[in-house]
Amino acid sequence: MPLRWKIAALAAATACLVALAVGVLVHVWTAMDIRSRAEMDATNTVYSAMEVYRRTGTPAGGAELDPAELPTALRHPAGADRRVAYDGRVEGNLGPSVWGAQRVGGPGSPVLAVRINMSPQLHDLRRLDASMAVASLVSLAAALPLAVYGAALVARRLRRVAETAARISGGDLDARNGPALGRARGRDEVTDIAATVDLMADSLGRRLRIERQFTADVAHELRTPVGGLLAATDLLPPGETEDLLRARVRDLRGLVEDLLEISRLDAGAEAPVPARVPLAAVVAEAVARTGLDTEVTVTGSPAAEHVDHAEHAEHAAAAEHVETDPRRLERIVGNLVTNAHRHGRTPVRVTVEGLTVVVRDHGPGFPADLLLDGPRRFRTGAAERGAGHGLGLTIALGQARVLGAELRLDNAADGGAIATLRLPPPPTDTRPPHDGAEADTRRPRP
Repeated sequence: MPLRWKIAALAAATACLVALAVGVLVHVWTAMDIRSRAEMDATNTVYSAMEVYRRTGTPAGGAELDPAELPTALRHPAGADRRVAYDGRVEGNLGPSVWGAQRVGGPGSPVLAVRINMSPQLHDLRRLDASMAVASLVSLAAALPLAVYGAALVARRLRRVAETAARISGGDLDARNGPALGRARGRDEVTDIAATVDLMADSLGRRLRIERQFTADVAHELRTPVGGLLAATDLLPPGETEDLLRARVRDLRGLVEDLLEISRLDAGAEAPVPARVPLAAVVAEAVARTGLDTEVTVTGSPAAEHVDHAEHAEHAAAAEHVETDPRRLERIVGNLVTNAHRHGRTPVRVTVEGLTVVVRDHGPGFPADLLLDGPRRFRTGAAERGAGHGLGLTIALGQARVLGAELRLDNAADGGAIATLRLPPPPTDTRPPHDGAEADTRRPRP
C-alpha cells in the first residue's frame, strides 16, 4: 500500500474519531440539559399547581390527583416533599417524560402530579445528531482529498530520496538529492533525510576515491621491483629452487597486473576495441588457455556439440558471430572458469547459446553476501582467508561493464555456482564480415 494512501487513511481515521468524540460529547451534554430542564419545569409546575389547588381545591395547569401512570417512586412521597422521577415509557404521542409529584396533605392524602413530556426536545436532539453526522461526512469528504494531496507531496519527495539512495547503492556515487528538494518547502524531516543521504554519498565517494588511488599507487610502485625480481630469477642456476622462485614471482606479477587493471577500470580508462568474432571460438580459446579440465558446449546452432581443448576451433567455426572486444571477452571467461575450479568443484561446464555464456560448477555455490553485495576486491573464497571472492570476479564484472554486457551470479537449485554473461545485441547496421576480415582471437592475456 503506497505511503500516501496510508497517510490519507490515517488522517481520515483521525478525523472520524474526532467527529465521533465531538458528536458523543454534544449528544450526552444536550440530553443531560434536556432532562435537567424537564425536571426543573416539573418542579415549578407542581409548585404552581399546588398553590392553585390549595386556593381552589381543583388541580390546574395539567396537574392530576393520583394519576394511574404515576411512577411507583412518587406514589408515596415522604411528608410534603416534592419529588421528580424519570419515566422512559412511550405511550402514544407521549415519549420519555419527567414526573413531578407532591402530597396535598398529610399521610394518606392524594398526590398531586404533573407530567412533562420530553418528546419534542428529544426529537430536536435526534435532528441535531443527524445534522452533526452529515456535517462530519461533508467535512471528511472535503478533507480527504487535501490529505491525499498533502501525503502525495511528502511521498513524492521521499520517493526521490529513495531513488537517489538506490542509484548510490547501484554504484552511481555522483547521484545527489541537491538543495532543491527542500528549499521550496522549508526545513523538515524529508529535507534532513535528503541531506543525510547526500552526506553519506559524499563520504562513500571520498572513501572509494582514496581506496582506488591507493590501489593504483600500490600497483605502480610494485610493478618495477617485481619486474626486477623476475629478471633476477633468470640469473639463478637451473634447479628446483629456481623454478619455485620463478613461479612465486610470476604469481606476484600477476597480482600486480590485476591491481593495475582494476585501477584502470575504476578510473574509466578502459575502452573496448570491438571486432566481429565467432563467440564460441573465443570462449573455447579462453577456456583452453586456463589449462583446466572444462567442458565447453555450444547450443543453438547446427554445429552444437561438446568440444574439447584439442578440437575447439573446428567445431566452433560455424558458431554465431558477435561484435565485441575478444581480448576482454577472453579475460572474463578465463576468470570465471578459474574461479569455478578454484572455489567450486568439478565438473565445470561452459555453455554458449546465442549471445549468452554460462559457467557452471558443482561446488558449494557463491556465498550469500557475494550474491547480495557483489564481488569485493582483496577478498578470497578460501575459508582460511575470510569470506568473499578476490580480484578475479571483480575484474570480470568490470570488464563486462566495459563491453556493455551483463554478468549475473547465481546459485543452482541442485547446488553449484552459475555465472551468466549476456553480451549486448549487435547494432542494427551490422554488416556481414568480409572474407579474411575475421579478428584474431588468439591474443595474449593481459
